[in-house]
Amino acid sequence: MAKKTSTKMTPEAAARIQSATAKQNSGVVPKGSFAAKAQSIAAKNSTSKGEK
Repeated sequence: MAKKTSTKMTPEAAARIQSATAKQNSGVVPKGSFAAKAQSIAAKNSTSKGEK
């Protein structure tokens, strides 16, 4: 069995996900989508480190 690793969501990664989702949905990122959740998590991760 492979060892499970944890990597925090970064704002850059969330931006890539959000961009790809918007391209597939005529520029819209649906509320509650994976892209929206990724952006929220990335924002929380960056503020928890004291970054702005």
